[in-house]
Amino acid sequence: MNAIRWTILVAAIEIVATGLFLIIAPSLFGWLIFGAELSEAGQALGRLGGIAMVGFGLAAGSAPTLSQPASVVRALAIYSILAAIYLGYVGLAGKLVGLLLWPAVALHAIFPVLLGRAWQRGKGSGIATII
Repeated sequence: MNAIRWTILVAAIEIVATGLFLIIAPSLFGWLIFGAELSEAGQALGRLGGIAMVGFGLAAGSAPTLSQPASVVRALAIYSILAAIYLGYVGLAGKLVGLLLWPAVALHAIFPVLLGRAWQRGKGSGIATII
């Protein structure tokens, strides 16, 4: 498996795992990331977001079977960048900081870099350009 397909698969697994965690234990997720309990409505929205993440992750995870995964790489990179920016903003605001907030920011900041590096290596092997 080449670098881009491996990186997409790892990112997709992380997204699916996070989504499943949100579906199963949204309050625990809220406490670990934001250091706060979720209301009943927050739990429902967390589960809905988890369902969306599982769907997105499963769709992205099919990319290793595609010959040109440009749109998947773009979607994963945009998702990770926006998640890193938002979580970083929440952390800097200082009100919702849980045990795993900064590791989550770091993980979401690393994935676009890994995707970009793997993409650049894959361009030489006939994979279409990302834009």
